[in-house]
Amino acid sequence: MAGVDALDARILDLFATEPRVGVLEASRRLGVARGTVQARLDRMQRDGVVRGWGPEIDTAAIGFPVTAFATLQIEQGSGHTAVAAALAGIPEVLEVYTITGAEDLWCRIVARSNADLQRVIDQVVIVRGVQRASTVIALAEQVAHRVLPLVQAATRS
Repeated sequence: MAGVDALDARILDLFATEPRVGVLEASRRLGVARGTVQARLDRMQRDGVVRGWGPEIDTAAIGFPVTAFATLQIEQGSGHTAVAAALAGIPEVLEVYTITGAEDLWCRIVARSNADLQRVIDQVVIVRGVQRASTVIALAEQVAHRVLPLVQAATRS
């Protein structure tokens, strides 16, 4: 976060809260020049701080109300990258991370129902290199994915 300061945090907060605000309106609300807002947005995107401008989609609203988390054990020598690439081909697999501990990969999965979740898990476990899966179903979202509090905390330190 070395290149993100308080103004960057204010810009990110505004665009996260109101993604369609526009650069001109953002500059007016923040009390800075339009060119300053645009230059900072361009820099943060170039530096990878901002990874995208797409809409945030509620998976339940598009027909996938079941969320589950799976940890996968993979065969030694099969490679995390190859397994992750195969998992990326399953639309219901939203995220995959290499992790520490007894298991090798962590996945966030969505499904249309519990029965549909079984279908998705069946697709996951037949991926070449996956030996075992352990899955838990999320009952309720308590804190949605967020990063703005982290951005604000980073600019205070």
